[in-house]
Amino acid sequence: MSTSPKQHGIVVGVDGSAESCAAVRWAAREAAMRNLPLTVVHMLNAFVPTFPQVPLPTGVAVWQEEDATRVLEDAVKLAQEEVDGDRDISIAMDLRCAPPMPTLIDMSQDAEMMVVGSHGRGAVGRTVLGSVSSGVLHGAACPVAVIRDYDQQAAHELQHVAAPVLVGIDGSPVSELATEIAFDEASYRGVDLVALHAWSDVDAADLPGLDWPVMSSAVEEVLAERLAGWQERYPDVSVHRVISGGRPAQALIDRAHTAQLVVLGSHGRGGLKRMLLGSVSNAVVHSIRTPTIVARPA
Repeated sequence: MSTSPKQHGIVVGVDGSAESCAAVRWAAREAAMRNLPLTVVHMLNAFVPTFPQVPLPTGVAVWQEEDATRVLEDAVKLAQEEVDGDRDISIAMDLRCAPPMPTLIDMSQDAEMMVVGSHGRGAVGRTVLGSVSSGVLHGAACPVAVIRDYDQQAAHELQHVAAPVLVGIDGSPVSELATEIAFDEASYRGVDLVALHAWSDVDAADLPGLDWPVMSSAVEEVLAERLAGWQERYPDVSVHRVISGGRPAQALIDRAHTAQLVVLGSHGRGGLKRMLLGSVSNAVVHSIRTPTIVARPA
C-alpha cells in the first residue's frame, strides 16, 4: 500500500441503488479505519433519446442535475451516519458529466482504493457483476473493493466476533500485493488472517499416484517461508495457513462466508503450482456476498 495518501483517498461510485448504498457504508468505514479522505462520485450521462428523434421536454437537463445532486447528498449523509461516533472523515462530493466506467478508471490513477457496488443476479443464484463494476475491476490502477447489498446485521455480527480476513496466495507478484493488502486490512481491523494456498489448478484427488499428505506438508513449509517476512512486518496479525488440495476458486468460496473480507490477486500464471488468479478471482467475486478486495498493480 502507498505510504502517502493520494488525492482522492478512497473513491466510491454512487447511483442511488441498494448496492451503491452498501458500497458507501463500507467505504465510509474503510476511510475512517484508515484515516483517509472519502470521495463520493456520481457520473451524469446526458439523456439521449433513440427513436423517434424528438426534442427533449424543457427542464430535463435541470431535472437530471438536481437528481444527481440529490444522489450525492444522500450518499454523503449515509457515509456520515455510518461513521457517526467514530473518527471524523473528510468527504468530498464529485459530480461528473461523463460515462461511469472510464471516469472511475481515470480516477483510480490517484486513489488509494476504488469501491463499487454490484448489480443483478444471474442463473442458478450466482451473483453477477454489473458492466461498470466489472470494467473497473479489470481496468483500475489501484485495488478495487466489490461490495454486495449484503445483510448489514450479518456483516456487523462478523465484525463483532472478529471474523478473519481471507487471502488467496499463489506466489505470483500480484499475489504478493494481495498479501500486503490482506495483512494491512487484518492489522487495521485487529483480526486474524487466513492465508489459503491451493497447490494445483485441479483437484489433487484426480491426480493418480499423488501422496497428498506428504505433498501438503511440503507445500505448507513453502507457504510458511513466503509468509515469514510479512509476519515480521505485522507482528500483531495472527496467521492461519490453509493448504487446499481442491480447486482454488471453490476453496476460497467455501471459506468466504466465515470471513469479513476476502482479498484476491487480479491475475497470475498457470501451471500445476500456481493459482490462475485471473479466472479464480473472477469466479470468486461473482459467487460470494462477502466484501472482496481485488489487488490491482499500478
